[in-house]
Amino acid sequence: MRKESSVLTPTTPKPSPPQAPAVRLVEVTEEHDGQRLDNFLMRLCKGVPKSHIYKAVRGGEVRVNKGRVSPDARIHAGDIVRVPPIRLPAVDQKRVVPGAEFPIVFEDEGLLVIDKPAGTAVHGGSGVSFGVIEALRAARPEARFLELAHRLDRDTSGLLLIAKKRNVLLSLHEMFRESKGSKHYLALVEGDWVNARQHIRLPLTKWTTQTGERRVKVEAEGQVSHTIVSAQKRFNGYSLVDAELRTGRTHQIRVHLASTGFPIVGDDKYGRDETRAKFVKLGFNRMFLHAHRLDIPHPLTQEALSLIAPLPKACEALLQKLEQQ
Repeated sequence: MRKESSVLTPTTPKPSPPQAPAVRLVEVTEEHDGQRLDNFLMRLCKGVPKSHIYKAVRGGEVRVNKGRVSPDARIHAGDIVRVPPIRLPAVDQKRVVPGAEFPIVFEDEGLLVIDKPAGTAVHGGSGVSFGVIEALRAARPEARFLELAHRLDRDTSGLLLIAKKRNVLLSLHEMFRESKGSKHYLALVEGDWVNARQHIRLPLTKWTTQTGERRVKVEAEGQVSHTIVSAQKRFNGYSLVDAELRTGRTHQIRVHLASTGFPIVGDDKYGRDETRAKFVKLGFNRMFLHAHRLDIPHPLTQEALSLIAPLPKACEALLQKLEQQ
């Protein structure tokens, strides 16, 4: 009886498991001198959720010159930043960010000012994959430097400043800290605003809800905050006002107006649900807050700049409806 010969089947070698990303020590270059730590890490760890970066910093995993720091700490050229493996994406895993341009109000070699649409975040994080700044970088791959000079809430439209050079960014930050120039917003609020011009000085404090949402409230121990509100036009139970920021706190205009009894129409955090539902039925499904005018010295030449973004069509159409009521 013939024995069948045994056949050896070659086995496919098992791929070696991917190596876990190691801790990195990154030296800060001149290009990033003076930048906030959280912004530095977001560029260094592209694709990592902002919440993970904040957790790593607050947990002491991220260190600057071997010391613990806060996410908003400024880093300087020569600093050594310890970057832990904060769930970095795989080397061959590319996060596709569609490039996009936005209506340009002003642009030169150092400064870009756009008219941001409502509903668009200024940067990725908090459940948003990408925002204005990531889309602009994708649309302008040749740009060596593009950084937000300030923030606008996702549902706020209007003027947004982007620095194209590090010295422009630092100059704008200093200007905002010293309250130079003026930033004006247009808001539609509930109620009849009767004062021609009113100063609101209410200290503000950030807090977090049980569901993890970031909010702001008026509190005696809070940060000094100053808004100047001027009447523009009154409708039947609503008012269009100009709000000038003299300080730049998170949600400042929204909280100041709501705390004085004049919440902004469509504000899902500090406004009334009934009002928001009423205006959705009218076809208006955003917050009526628009960064309308900006008067600043140019950060390089000191030439006076007066920048204007007209009200979006949806806001103009709503005002026309209110006039007809």
